[in-house]
Amino acid sequence: MDYAAHLDTALNQLHEEGRYRTFIDIVRTKGSYPHATWHRPDGTEQPVAVWCGNDYLGMGQHPVVLAAMHEALDATGAGSGGTRNISGTTVYHKQLEAELADLHGKEAALVFTSAYIANDATLSTLPKLFPGLIIYSDALNHASMIEGVRRNGGAKRIFRHNDVAHLRELLEADDPAAPKLIAFESVYSMDGDFGPIEAICDLAEEFNALTYIDEVHAVGMYGPRGGGVSERDRLAHRIDIINGTLAKAYGVMGGYIAASGKMVDAIRSYAPGFIFTTSLPPAVAAGAAASVRHLKTDQALRERHQTQASILKLRLKGMGMPIVDHGSHIVPVIVGNPVHTKMMSDMLLDGYGIYVQPINYPTVPRGTERLRFTPSPVHGPKEMDKLIRAMDELWSHCALNRAELAG
Repeated sequence: MDYAAHLDTALNQLHEEGRYRTFIDIVRTKGSYPHATWHRPDGTEQPVAVWCGNDYLGMGQHPVVLAAMHEALDATGAGSGGTRNISGTTVYHKQLEAELADLHGKEAALVFTSAYIANDATLSTLPKLFPGLIIYSDALNHASMIEGVRRNGGAKRIFRHNDVAHLRELLEADDPAAPKLIAFESVYSMDGDFGPIEAICDLAEEFNALTYIDEVHAVGMYGPRGGGVSERDRLAHRIDIINGTLAKAYGVMGGYIAASGKMVDAIRSYAPGFIFTTSLPPAVAAGAAASVRHLKTDQALRERHQTQASILKLRLKGMGMPIVDHGSHIVPVIVGNPVHTKMMSDMLLDGYGIYVQPINYPTVPRGTERLRFTPSPVHGPKEMDKLIRAMDELWSHCALNRAELAG
């Protein structure tokens, strides 16, 4: 076999379809987020404003977070030195898990190196704990949830996105005595729509199923203390397992689950993705704990974030842009063509110093390629005006039909 030729074929297919992914090399400017420096391919540098980052609240450069990380780094050094079981559990990890358990009103929490790993490891381990488990998974669940469900070797059912009636049909068709779990998200990252949490909890109680919610795009930003949409809607107590991230609103890195003490203990004891992975560096754990602690009391920052998202959506709508608006902080503008999406992204970056990454298949369905904007409390009027002007000029330049796309 000509291995190189097969690699060429696979890569050429991406180029031909206009969905080859290009990394943009940037260096964020401490204390000036969303401003950063783009290191161009030709070796030159250009200032840019980041409009597609997941540091939703700018906490990655917050003084409280940086101070905690500096203190832990000076006290302990760089790495954790091992897995959680072998020398890699520190006071910083325990403090972080205590903060997270308190955030969600759960007995315990368990920290992973990423929310992807937390989803994958937990969902792939649950059938070991509940033999015969059937997992009912929303069709638009994140890739990490899909992978965890796929790898667990158990039965799975896929229900149409946010379709509670279809979920009921699937539940009714299975053995009432079989253990069951419903896995879904609170905020879906590509369209920014919300999962029907209360309706799913009602079904779970009716059919004696466990509930598993991914709050990755909601923790820190929704609820009176940042506990996510389930906290905002006063439903967290009805969720058995809550998954969250420390790499978005909290501005650091890592992921976690929060659940009952027995559930966390079982996942800790049986999940290979937790057992055999080096733990987070203490400095990262300290920074994350400081961020979680701070955001429990900073409702004003959450409100400014929602205000900025509302302003951006209103202004884009005013120009006739085909945006998707489900009321969340995520602002997708549908372009509908991978080549055009990449072209607009490149022109925004090169000509206007505005960085927004194109989102193409398979992340989103073909024909719904988009630019996905994530406004934050630190995107001021100057940055907003520049973005709106650039989008208006480029949309006309690319001859994209706003009305047709919006329809």
